[in-house]
Amino acid sequence: MKSPAANLIHIILVRPENMANVGAVARAMKNTGFEKLRVVGLSPFSPEAFRLAVHAEEILKKATFYPDVAKAVGDLQVVFASTAKRRKNFTLISLEEAIKKIVKLPPGVKIGLLFGPERTGLESHDLEWANHCFVIPQASRQPSYNLAGAVLLTLFLLFKEIRSAEGLSFLSFSSSEEAPLPVAQQKECLRLIMEKLRASGFIHLTNKKHVEERLHDLFGRLQLTEKDRKLLLALFSEIPYHF
Repeated sequence: MKSPAANLIHIILVRPENMANVGAVARAMKNTGFEKLRVVGLSPFSPEAFRLAVHAEEILKKATFYPDVAKAVGDLQVVFASTAKRRKNFTLISLEEAIKKIVKLPPGVKIGLLFGPERTGLESHDLEWANHCFVIPQASRQPSYNLAGAVLLTLFLLFKEIRSAEGLSFLSFSSSEEAPLPVAQQKECLRLIMEKLRASGFIHLTNKKHVEERLHDLFGRLQLTEKDRKLLLALFSEIPYHF
């Protein structure tokens, strides 16, 4: 039986290159009870995708397409991105840690699982839209997991965790707990803060990339709520432009 929690989880493929992989992802989703598929930078699917999506063609038919990651995740509240690369300015957690964070989220939170293209994986500008970046353990750094394999491993562990909790996952927190803002609003708050930091001179040409990526990582992990947003904007509004 499919868990109601599965309706809150959206699998997002960013610029996938292999239609067979897309079909295999749909099959992995069907196997584990997930139905929400979003695709960035690709439309429509080819017959090859449908050929590999054995008994999961409906997932491909209902998939939604987006021009960029920002639009694909803007309405979601917490986004987890899969990466096989070492990332200097982004904090990495294990897949197991990511699963634990997901099942502890308040009820009704819309979640995204972000997976990158087969050859290059997600770029830094994609990761800026994630709250958390996770790594799937493997025996050696190369080769990295195939896209469909990475999705299947992630969804199977999540499916297993939800089933083992017998319906308690996603329902164990009080409904009075404040949920995170949509990612688009979290990033707008950060944009205003970085604007202030640029005006003050704290962010400048020589440190811009490093500092901005670190801020995206930090604020992403905070999973900002409306109370957080109000506090941060009030705090930064009191900071003089030159300090």
